Amino acid sequence: MLEITPRAVAQIRALMKAEGAQAAGLRVSVKASGCSGLEYVMEFADRARPTDQAFQAEGLQVFVDVESAAYLEGVRLDWGEGLLGSGFKFTNPNASKTCGCGKSFSVEPAG
Repeated sequence: MLEITPRAVAQIRALMKAEGAQAAGLRVSVKASGCSGLEYVMEFADRARPTDQAFQAEGLQVFVDVESAAYLEGVRLDWGEGLLGSGFKFTNPNASKTCGCGKSFSVEPAG
């Protein structure tokens, strides 16, 4: 399953508070897009959908749809700050290719 670091959870909570989001939690998914084929999507969610897998990370409710779950297996979501900027970073050990900005990826078919 997707791992969300304590730093990422803290930043998500800060964003929820700053935006006044009355969301129940965070939805993380994958969609076809980006220069490498697939792109990570994060959005605040009011509730779980019937086909979602739900779990908690540091007390934050997280929702992942069943189609995205396979792409997010073993993925780590972190928050980092540095001289060149700050932001969320996905580390995906299953990605066979990523784009330069780190926002899209591709996975080789199994078998």
